Amino acid sequence: MEIDVLTLFPEWFGWFDEQRHVRNAAEAGHRVRTFNPRDYTTTTARQVDDTPYGGGAGMVLRVDVMEQALRGVYAEDPVDLRTHRRVIALTPGGRVLDDAYVDELAAEEEGITLLCGRYEGFDERIVQHFCSDTLSIGRYVLAGGELAAMVVCDAVLRKLPGTLGHADSAVEESFSVALDGDPEYPHYTRPAEHRGWKVPDVLLSGHHAEIDGWRRARSRERGDAGSRLGRDG
Repeated sequence: MEIDVLTLFPEWFGWFDEQRHVRNAAEAGHRVRTFNPRDYTTTTARQVDDTPYGGGAGMVLRVDVMEQALRGVYAEDPVDLRTHRRVIALTPGGRVLDDAYVDELAAEEEGITLLCGRYEGFDERIVQHFCSDTLSIGRYVLAGGELAAMVVCDAVLRKLPGTLGHADSAVEESFSVALDGDPEYPHYTRPAEHRGWKVPDVLLSGHHAEIDGWRRARSRERGDAGSRLGRDG
């Protein structure tokens, strides 16, 4: 898997690259690469944004600059690039990231490209003509797409072989198919009792079928509670 991130702040990803599972991913042959659109632009003073037509506050990332950057990285017309590679604009109004979307991205053989917004976001022509997808990590606004890109990279990489310490770690977890999309069940460890708070007896029983049943029931309860909160909230 190859994940490319186009960002005005590639140095921010130095911390992310040092995380253990990201290093494991690199050792397994997966890659996260960053590219700065400023390195490809031919505009005066390497300008990447401009004021919006029609007025309004803030600045907008230019379509010509993003085209130059994508052409520089992939050596082809970005309009054609999106026909065989997932090119994703990170924007608050995009498709909301969930486990199913992560599974889709992790399965992409050609890799994925993430475009980080900044300022007031993208010239809409970038989204319309260069992108195959839009993606949001939630219905709120960040100063830019870099944190969202790290969230996407983290979620995708941990789905890939060789990134986690245990091969089953990413199978039975919150919102996975194995749990029918429900949150993960509660976990407990030593000590078995603390301040009178005891670990449920079933987890100490050694009866794996009963443990599995208990865990699945708790997972469903959490899923039902989340659904009620979503309706009532």
